[in-house]
Amino acid sequence: MPALEFFLHYRYLILFGWVLGEQLGVPVPSVPLLITVGTLVATHRMSGPASLLCVVVAAILGDIFWYALGKRYGSRVLQLLCRLSFESNTCVAKTEGYFEKRGASTLLIAKFVPGLNTVAPPIAGELGMPFGRFLVYDLAGILLWALAALGGGYFFGDIARKSSVLLGLLEHFALGLFIASVVGYIVFRFVQQRRFLKYVRENRMEIDELKQMMDEGKRPFIVDLRHPLDYLPDPRVLPGAVRIGPADLAAHKEVIPLDRDVILYCTCPSEQTSAKLALDLHKIGVTRVRPLKGGFDGWKEAGYPLEAYVVAAKPKRIAEISR
Repeated sequence: MPALEFFLHYRYLILFGWVLGEQLGVPVPSVPLLITVGTLVATHRMSGPASLLCVVVAAILGDIFWYALGKRYGSRVLQLLCRLSFESNTCVAKTEGYFEKRGASTLLIAKFVPGLNTVAPPIAGELGMPFGRFLVYDLAGILLWALAALGGGYFFGDIARKSSVLLGLLEHFALGLFIASVVGYIVFRFVQQRRFLKYVRENRMEIDELKQMMDEGKRPFIVDLRHPLDYLPDPRVLPGAVRIGPADLAAHKEVIPLDRDVILYCTCPSEQTSAKLALDLHKIGVTRVRPLKGGFDGWKEAGYPLEAYVVAAKPKRIAEISR
């Protein structure tokens, strides 16, 4: 059975499973498939309402799954997603920042922003967002995303339908182009991630190395990059650490000394946030900067000292989400 006929025979099952897989964390992009489906809707090979229903049900099921896990297990789920995601260099901090600034409306754009798609639902659960409110905003965001992608494919398919030559080419090569786009995306993200992790391995500082520097009185400048949510389980910091959020670090570069080692740490597995910020600081002239291997958790597990820190009240936006 030709590939296109096989796809058309199981089209709704494939669509549902593909979208559900992406929402559960499998690194396969759904947008190329949705555009292809939109094209097939325009050429009367698939039903528009049935396709939209498949996408919405699959996406909402995946999001409810992560919301429930985030509500129950909190940061442990987020750390797992950091390890699985091709967008792990943005990690959780980016999404937490969106929630702090925009609240529940973050869910309206989450499907459009790389790194937010899978991470947004568990953070909503961790923040204690009421399930009904989560469901309304998440469903609205899913509909916007699905209609945009299917609509784009439908527009292209409608043009192709009016040209017999273009329609013939589309029927012969559409599935191949779809497969090529998906494979190309996965390969690109994989190569990009491998390069990033290579930088991390080559430049990060060992925990014992930092402890030795501190014991020798070398006074490294230590920056705690954790989001306010990450302080809730343990409000302490490394000795002498300065708290600066990832989004504010470049803006406060004047406080970063150029004649001392600058050490960044966060709670992301493999130090993704720290390494990304280290690269950004390199670009603006801060060259003696390194991410701390293992971050806060690694330092704590090594049994090294931590300083008490008075936790500020929850940001207004986060408090609003929890109501």
